[in-house]
Amino acid sequence: MTKELSLAAQAVLNAYRDADTDDRVTAAAVLRVISEMVRMDQPLGDTDADAGVFAAHQFIHGYIACIADELENQ
Repeated sequence: MTKELSLAAQAVLNAYRDADTDDRVTAAAVLRVISEMVRMDQPLGDTDADAGVFAAHQFIHGYIACIADELENQ
């Protein structure tokens, strides 16, 4: 009996399954899903720490998206 996947794990698996058969495109699709999972719409609060966490999430989101772009455009 297999355990049901979390929404996050299912999203990654769906991206992998729905991608073209080209390995780079498949990897890019999976990375795009992960990138969206770490993206924050706004800081959680008004403190400097909240701003720092938000900035870190934005950087990570952008960095992963750039890797996906590179994979798709090679």
